[in-house]
Amino acid sequence: MHRRIRTLAVAVCALAATGAAVTAPDQAAAAHPGLPHTGFESSGGARWTTQPEEWAFLTAVDRSSDRVSLRTIGTTAQGRPLQLVRIGGDRPTANTMLLICSQHGDEPSGREACLTTVRDFARARDAATRRFLDRTTVLVIPTANPDGRAAGTRGNADGMDVNRDHIALRTAEGRAVAAVIRDSRPDVVYDLHEYNTTPRYYEKDLLALWPRNLNTSPDVRREAHTLSEQYVRPGAEEAGYSSGVYGIWTDPVTGDPVRQVAGDGQERILRNTAGVKHSVGLLVETRVDALTDAELADPAVNNRRRVHSQLAALKGAFAFAGERRGRIEAATTSARLAGFADRGPVWTGGADNDPAAPDETIQDPPCGYRLTAAQYTEFQDELALHGVVSRPTPDGAFVPLRQSLRALVPLLLDERAAYRLTTGSPITRC
Repeated sequence: MHRRIRTLAVAVCALAATGAAVTAPDQAAAAHPGLPHTGFESSGGARWTTQPEEWAFLTAVDRSSDRVSLRTIGTTAQGRPLQLVRIGGDRPTANTMLLICSQHGDEPSGREACLTTVRDFARARDAATRRFLDRTTVLVIPTANPDGRAAGTRGNADGMDVNRDHIALRTAEGRAVAAVIRDSRPDVVYDLHEYNTTPRYYEKDLLALWPRNLNTSPDVRREAHTLSEQYVRPGAEEAGYSSGVYGIWTDPVTGDPVRQVAGDGQERILRNTAGVKHSVGLLVETRVDALTDAELADPAVNNRRRVHSQLAALKGAFAFAGERRGRIEAATTSARLAGFADRGPVWTGGADNDPAAPDETIQDPPCGYRLTAAQYTEFQDELALHGVVSRPTPDGAFVPLRQSLRALVPLLLDERAAYRLTTGSPITRC
């Protein structure tokens, strides 16, 4: 498997992974004269790209390539644009891969990796990359939390964690992401983050985790697990970085799991929301803490390692998208159709490594939920942003379970769901 990843990734990703990913950013800039460069690259990794630099960079990339389009998909509380980059052809058979970068504003390395990836895909001339982009539409939200990035804070301008808002959709950032997922129906949703270590037990260079939510289709979860364990983590390890599963402390001697500190099945977290919405979701976290004396002495060395480990993981992700496109499409398509059969339980808790309790299992779900006129007026926009079908009635609306997003409906409207929008009235006979 490692050999196949290396072969395909080098062929497909003549992007930063074969240039900026393995050299210092200043060297990468010198290797691409005439192309736009990020502030991170120009400074040799001494500082992160500013937002004005990002906007100028993306505008220059957009103008330089007919392979790229750039548009604004929302505006933050402080007036900053949320931007979406689209790379690839218009073939209706193309698979779609969505990269979400820097949902947490104090985790910048994924953003830098996304920016250089956009440029290098836009300018790639080799046949393999052109063929990959002809069959794959790559969507990128380079900065999913611009206000938090400007302030260097985890949350947005209102102090809200965007990565806990993919059900309620109270933030402009969460709403923008929901609309992109609704409209593009991505086959893969890849979410880039960073984390702080716990020495000896939790200190890998890179961690990954698939959707654990039990409402994720088994085939979709299987593909997400494959993406993590056979492509992204091996891709990082081939580049010399250690890897592990996010949220699991391991014994430093045996490598056995000793404690779970994160990684549950909360549907409001993007990787789980993506799974419930039938996309192959993956969370990737790179280590912030300095690893060596050189990194302690020079923050630029630490910054470069963080960005390069993100790029190495992305190589694996692109290899996955190119090599398993048929299996990915089969999994996501069958999951999207399964809801119309309206069969099986829905879970309001539990995870793939934590069985749901009886009170977290809706064994025989209703055929839908009735909303009052006041409820529908308040929440119809959120239902629409999720892509949930609702039927207006003279006294409110009816939201059926028989639809593609069947399992999402109870998570939004059932009284047992922890993060619901509102409590609808279950209708058992339709």
